[in-house]
Amino acid sequence: MTSELQPKLLVSDADAAIDFYTKALGATLTERVADDQGLVMHAEIFLGTATFALAQSVEEWGWCDPLSVGGSPVLLQIDLPDPAATADRMAQLGSEIVIPIEDRPYGKRQGRVKDPFGHLWVLSGDTPS
Repeated sequence: MTSELQPKLLVSDADAAIDFYTKALGATLTERVADDQGLVMHAEIFLGTATFALAQSVEEWGWCDPLSVGGSPVLLQIDLPDPAATADRMAQLGSEIVIPIEDRPYGKRQGRVKDPFGHLWVLSGDTPS
């Protein structure tokens, strides 16, 4: 058996988040499980070689999204061919650019974006030669 880490993002509106991540990141929805009332309890998103999950926040279960608790203490880093284009697309879809995408002294082109659901993404790519 191998170990695999799959983050599960809790969001205030799961269907809106699925729409956002597929449009902003070019991700693909591979699974969506909802209860009888339509509450998305689990959705899997495929992005490059990674998979992450998301679910609707449910306070009674202790499932709190970043917006409901004042922010996220977690940075999700994603390596992309063009982090600036992804940041622009995310901003057009309602994200906030926290740190602009720029060439960094350690050889990366990088910046930070807060998505509409309060999750913080470090968008990273190689510095163009």
